[in-house]
Amino acid sequence: MAKNLKLKAARAGKDLTQQDLADSVGVTRQTIIAIEQGDYNPTIKLCVAICQTLGTTLDELFWKDDSDEK
Repeated sequence: MAKNLKLKAARAGKDLTQQDLADSVGVTRQTIIAIEQGDYNPTIKLCVAICQTLGTTLDELFWKDDSDEK
C-alpha cells in the first residue's frame, strides 16, 4: 500500500496535527500515522469522518489515480 501523501497534505493544510485529526474523528494518533504511511486501510466510515473534518472529498483523499502509480 502506498503512503497517503494527500491525507498528510490536507491535514497540514488545515494546520492540524495527527493528534488533532485523531481526536476529531475518534481514533488514536497511531491510526492516523498508519493511514498516512499506508499501513492501514481505514473503513469507509472513518474515511468519511476524515474527509468531513478536512473539508475534502473521498475522491480527493483516498481515490488512486494514474499519477499515484508513478
